[in-house]
Amino acid sequence: MENLAEMMRISQVLPPPNVTGALHIGHALTAAIQDTIIRWRRMSGYNALWVPGMDHAGIATQVVVEKKLKKEMNKTRHDFSRQEFVDEVWKWKNKYGGTILKQLRRLGASLDWSRECFTMDEQRSKAVTEAFVRLYEEGLIYREIRLVNWDTILKTAISDIEVLHDDVFGRELRQIPGYKDPVEFGVLTSFAYPLEGDLGEIVVATTRVETMLGDTAIAVHPDDKRYKHLHGKFAIHPFNGRKLPIICDAILVDMHFGTGAVKITPAHDPNDFEVGKRHNLEFINIFTDDGKINRNGGSEFAGMLRFEARVALTEALKKKGLYRGFKDNPMRLGICSRSQDVVEPLIKPQWYVNCKGIAKEALDVVMNDDNRKIEIIPKQYAAEWKRWLENILDWCISRQLWWGHQIPAWYVTLKDDEQKEIGSYNGRWVVARNEKEAQEEAQQLFPGKQFQLSQDPDVLDTWFSSGLFPLTVLGWPDDTKDLRTFYPTSVLETGHDILFFWVARMVMMGIKLGGDVPFRKVYLHPMIRDAHGRKMSKSLGNVIDPLDVITGITLEELHKKLEESNLDPTELEKAKEGQVKDFPNGIPECGADALRFALVSYTSQSDKINLDIQRVVGYRQWCNKLWNAIRFAMGKLGDDYTPPVDVVPDVIPFSCQWILSVLNKAISKTVLSLDSYEFSDAATAIYSWWQFQLCDVFIEVIKPYFSSKDSEFVSEKKFAQDTLWVCLDTGLRLLHPFMPYITEELWQRLPSRSDCARKESIMICDYPSTVEVWNNDTVESEMDLVEAVVKSLRSIRSLLPANERHERRSGFVLCRSNDATGIIQRRQLEISTLASLSSITVLGENDVSPAGCAVSVVNEVVSVYLELRGSINAEAEREKLKIKMEEIQKQRDSLEKMMNASGYKEKVPAHIQEENVAKLSSLMKEILSFEEAFQHLERKMET
Repeated sequence: MENLAEMMRISQVLPPPNVTGALHIGHALTAAIQDTIIRWRRMSGYNALWVPGMDHAGIATQVVVEKKLKKEMNKTRHDFSRQEFVDEVWKWKNKYGGTILKQLRRLGASLDWSRECFTMDEQRSKAVTEAFVRLYEEGLIYREIRLVNWDTILKTAISDIEVLHDDVFGRELRQIPGYKDPVEFGVLTSFAYPLEGDLGEIVVATTRVETMLGDTAIAVHPDDKRYKHLHGKFAIHPFNGRKLPIICDAILVDMHFGTGAVKITPAHDPNDFEVGKRHNLEFINIFTDDGKINRNGGSEFAGMLRFEARVALTEALKKKGLYRGFKDNPMRLGICSRSQDVVEPLIKPQWYVNCKGIAKEALDVVMNDDNRKIEIIPKQYAAEWKRWLENILDWCISRQLWWGHQIPAWYVTLKDDEQKEIGSYNGRWVVARNEKEAQEEAQQLFPGKQFQLSQDPDVLDTWFSSGLFPLTVLGWPDDTKDLRTFYPTSVLETGHDILFFWVARMVMMGIKLGGDVPFRKVYLHPMIRDAHGRKMSKSLGNVIDPLDVITGITLEELHKKLEESNLDPTELEKAKEGQVKDFPNGIPECGADALRFALVSYTSQSDKINLDIQRVVGYRQWCNKLWNAIRFAMGKLGDDYTPPVDVVPDVIPFSCQWILSVLNKAISKTVLSLDSYEFSDAATAIYSWWQFQLCDVFIEVIKPYFSSKDSEFVSEKKFAQDTLWVCLDTGLRLLHPFMPYITEELWQRLPSRSDCARKESIMICDYPSTVEVWNNDTVESEMDLVEAVVKSLRSIRSLLPANERHERRSGFVLCRSNDATGIIQRRQLEISTLASLSSITVLGENDVSPAGCAVSVVNEVVSVYLELRGSINAEAEREKLKIKMEEIQKQRDSLEKMMNASGYKEKVPAHIQEENVAKLSSLMKEILSFEEAFQHLERKMET
């Protein structure tokens, strides 16, 4: 029973959008897919939960509020106490935050809004502290001085996966935030260090000449014979006079380019360096947190921004005669994904999560065939999962911000300590759930000592709290009913771009803290590009706001939005030009349903979606067709119509049997596709049934039952009414998860059955399931031939002069087999109705082809003729026949080549050979039909 209960429940979390965010097209895609899943499962009888939440977005929110304070009060956060600043952020959050959740309602997202949460609310904050403490107590969180990725604009460390790596192939100038002039990259600059004692010079090369201000040694590879004689000598720093030892029997293992610190180890025996001694070099940090040269780098350059110092230092080297030129040097440039700043590697004390063990567990639950607990869809991303987790580095979780979860660690300063600065001594940190616990632990560590506690001012990486989200939204660390019922959640839907930022971390933390994986499936949707395949950006003018698609927007209003952004004049003009090209008439009002359906339909496009607004417009027009179908139905059903309890297929007309049979197939295809996360296939199945089978065929083919006064159509009319109601009711329920608004509105207009109480909403109705007795392959096969005949007749009609195309004309169907003759004779009403014929005549193989007609070949046993009353473009008719015949001939030639190939009879199974013989015979007959059609056309042209 427990397994059954788990099978009949579904839970998913909304990837928490940033509290600063506004709805963008990626959010809309996530919401459309997740809402489709949850509505389908809810209607299928599942205990369904979809939880909304918001992320406090540490860096992004702090930046927004700092800009606001600067603009409105001309103050920085340092003009406030920390608590005062945090209070300002909360004020901003309560007033402006959460806009995106309101916008998601516009999309029709059926979340459980009563459970809305925020990653910094009381329950989530409690959970974050608990997680930190537990991981620390298990030895998985530790503090260490390491090289970190430092953002000089945000003034905080960022994680490795927040660093983008741009390839630079040679000298180039780049605009960097905070700099007026472009900055040079991609060059290797050479300069000379003068040697002590007038021994000459030693030339070194670097891609970052400004870091020489912190150099503490010159390490020469032991195989470099040029300088081997200088081992143990000293170079003199030209700007600060520092003596730099020259070490020639060591290999450079790592250079901290951002600081100039050099770390070396012996080239051979680690214990054999300068007679058994290892060099300990002083570490000199030359950069401030905002990327300026500090006084350690020399007073001449102190206060300069690092890349300004690069230029100034190069000029100073030239003046001293120490500059030796530059050459192109391909390199990779680390860029912060948030600020676009060039990342500065700095040595900082930070908190880390040891990821090796938990990453192995996260790897196994996806890759271990014997114990797989998570399925990643599409499956190609499992390989990336493996690659990343096998090479994972420990996770730096410290952030030098004020807004966020302050790290629950306190530094113990003893009364008799000489150095009072936080972090001055090792072994002084205590981790606890609150200050009282910290006090008690410190007393145990330092009994009888007087001390003072200082909480670490840093906050946790936002992804730390986000990584706990599937647990915390259900009440963890408390043992709640929600947690017991809905954890693990069923599926996570998100973009593949945050597979490691977020998904992997949720898995690692879920296993460690929740005792199980956080979800059973991960569905990764494609990234959205514009119609031309370009990444969306304001500077290109191709960013699409989902609300603009829903409500419509003029070109002038699109321009105005750009003008209110922070684009420079050149970018602004370029962006406007892009908008004029892509949206010359603005964006028409499409509604939420059309946007949702378009986005879901696009999901089959690999890892990228090239979004064309015209496709959304097309679905908007399709919504109008749905309205017209319901309007037609309401007119034909009448005010006093009562739907049937059941429809018996055996007694209803052919067209009614057919529409129910193909509806069954649409239901089956939709459910199977949804179950396998093939959302595009599901959408296509529903669209095809509604558009091409219900609207284009069934609604048209039953019109004679309602318009004719013939008494024989009385029962057919009632059957058609009942079948039409069944189709509309079932079809709307089938479509509802994809298009909630229009299906709700139209379903409410349908009359309800008298044998059961009407549900309040379509969203709590049962999702359609197949009905065995509706299946009828024979009827479908007959309708396939009917549709093929109609298509050929319409093809001939399209060649008529425009003013003659809608006239009713006589049609003839030539059949060369008894089966085809029987079908066409039985289906004359359907063919006449769909092809707009005034009459239809069925001809046998020995009948003379009718004069004064145009001809088209349907297949190897059926050809059609349409009466001509005037002229027809004979050349166009001939060309159509020729193209079709050539295609059939190609198929025949290809099949004959395969059947005549060496080893065919020995290697190809007998049943396949039999199928090929039958197929070849069919193609030969079809070619004969085309030849007859050509002869008919020739005779007509001669007359």
